[in-house]
Amino acid sequence: MAAEWWARDDLRYEDGRLTFAGQDVDRLARDHDGPLFLYSADRVRANIARLRTALAASGCPHHLHYAMKCNRFRPLLNLMAEDGAMGIDVCSPDEMDLALTSGFAARDISFTGTSVSNRDLDRLLAQPDLHINCDSLSQIRRIGERTPGRAIGIRVNPGVGVGYGDHARLTYAGERTTKFGIYREQWIEALALAAQFGLTITTIHFHVGCGFLSRQLDAWDKAVGAAASFLTDLPDVRSVNLGGGLGLPHRAGEAPLDLDRWSAIIARHFLGRGLTIATEPGDYLVKDAGLLLLSVVGVERKRDTLFVAVDGGFNIHPEPAHYDLPCEPVACVPRETDPARWQPVSVAGNINEALDLWAEDHLMPPLEEGDRIALVNAGGYGSAMASNHCMRGGFSEILI
Repeated sequence: MAAEWWARDDLRYEDGRLTFAGQDVDRLARDHDGPLFLYSADRVRANIARLRTALAASGCPHHLHYAMKCNRFRPLLNLMAEDGAMGIDVCSPDEMDLALTSGFAARDISFTGTSVSNRDLDRLLAQPDLHINCDSLSQIRRIGERTPGRAIGIRVNPGVGVGYGDHARLTYAGERTTKFGIYREQWIEALALAAQFGLTITTIHFHVGCGFLSRQLDAWDKAVGAAASFLTDLPDVRSVNLGGGLGLPHRAGEAPLDLDRWSAIIARHFLGRGLTIATEPGDYLVKDAGLLLLSVVGVERKRDTLFVAVDGGFNIHPEPAHYDLPCEPVACVPRETDPARWQPVSVAGNINEALDLWAEDHLMPPLEEGDRIALVNAGGYGSAMASNHCMRGGFSEILI
């Protein structure tokens, strides 16, 4: 059987059966009733190590955070906390509390949120060691009123954005005005507000988009340069947080992100400036460390389309429907190993919505009721975004 584009040492077919992290995927799926998210601890560790190597190559002091919003499965959080050198970024008070109870100290937690209410601020500010990146003028003012003299970060919007496939929903800055961060036109007012309350700005933060790959690195370079220009007015800044957004391939023909180029961009803008570089990826650390396993409940041709019906819908993994970031469906035990004999199918979930299609015109081997399929790249923005739409929100999660 020819190697698939997504195959690697820890995710591949062996003797006609899909294996992941040394486990037989079909057997694991049959041990659980209903949809199952399966995560690999070793893959997460390998992704962390790879990214740390790239940061070290920049020559800058650095610190790695994990964006909890990507996946908040507690065993994954425990794994990262046990690393001992990982920080974590949260975007709500409840996420902060979960980070604290998962083993992270407040000093290792940064908060970067938007549309932050007073009740949010009151809970956040009860942790004096928590770092807060302010997203708006209002947030700066209200923090100053409550805790004058506090150290803060400011999230800036450089007006240049980038995302997977240049998708508008994955771009956080750019030609279209977004809700994120302080724009250059607001900068003088932001500095004045911080000075009014004696707030010390110790970090500049920017996050310009999600899922970028190598062909978007030129645009990311421009965004980094535009964000770095804010440093001129910030003598007390000790850290620059690059946000996250590092992507990984989702389709055949896409190459992995060139981390050497990514690192070189960081070095060109920040090396020798006495700054610690922080980054807070979620997807890059956990997305390809996860599979979503589903059962085939029906195979039926309707007009010119062969539908493969499965027992889980987009509500338990909304990202593909929201952002067109596909999770490739693959058969756990293919009944036919020659791709030339495969046929195009539409893989349909169990939610009463027209958009509940995992894939369309997707080549797969013959499937029957009771077979299991795996959706690759399901470790990020899946279970964390799940809902109970149609009261079909049940699923299990395992870290192996």
